[in-house]
Amino acid sequence: MNISPFFSVNYPCDKALQSTKKQLSQADLRSVQTFDLHSARIGLHDCPCPNHGTHECDCQMVILLVFGKTAEPVTLIMHGNGGQTWFSIADNSLQQADAKLIATIQHALEGEKSVPISNS
Repeated sequence: MNISPFFSVNYPCDKALQSTKKQLSQADLRSVQTFDLHSARIGLHDCPCPNHGTHECDCQMVILLVFGKTAEPVTLIMHGNGGQTWFSIADNSLQQADAKLIATIQHALEGEKSVPISNS
């Protein structure tokens, strides 16, 4: 699987996730969250961040399956740290991603750059 970010925002991953779900919904796309790094690490004790080596690290990774009108979803990966979040589409030969759906996702999320994110 190949992962390369197509853009980033200057928001922590949790705030970017709120806006991402809203932007996708407004584009008539449905998202299902399948992974959250913070949730996965809850049961582990003494598990420092491999990138920063501290327990207080703000690293986060969220995986969303994004559905359009086709049966096959696109896997959207959000990776954040240092108050910034990067977005990638998983390029997986096993997943027959619809190029039109990928373009729709990217277009919907590009608007996120200018959308204010509430602190609530």
